[in-house]
Amino acid sequence: MTNRKIDRETLRALADEGNETALDRLADFAEAAGDLEELSALLDEGSLRAGLLLTRRAVATGDLRELQRVSDAGYDDAGSELNRLLKAPAGEEAS
Repeated sequence: MTNRKIDRETLRALADEGNETALDRLADFAEAAGDLEELSALLDEGSLRAGLLLTRRAVATGDLRELQRVSDAGYDDAGSELNRLLKAPAGEEAS
């Protein structure tokens, strides 16, 4: 089997037809490009992968508001991370 390059337009078409794997792949491309706007849009479309990637970024930077936003958008793990950071003793938030 040959390794074929998959273009974004094809992934978008598949995602629009309900293919969750294509939606996840679009999230990976957005993450690699550092495109937070696209990641947020993909989260709004229901991409759990986008939620995971945005949550990782927010945890790394300690962005509690972003964690709340991602949680509100439906990615439950962001809410768990938010609660974990809020409950951490002062000075231990980054661990």
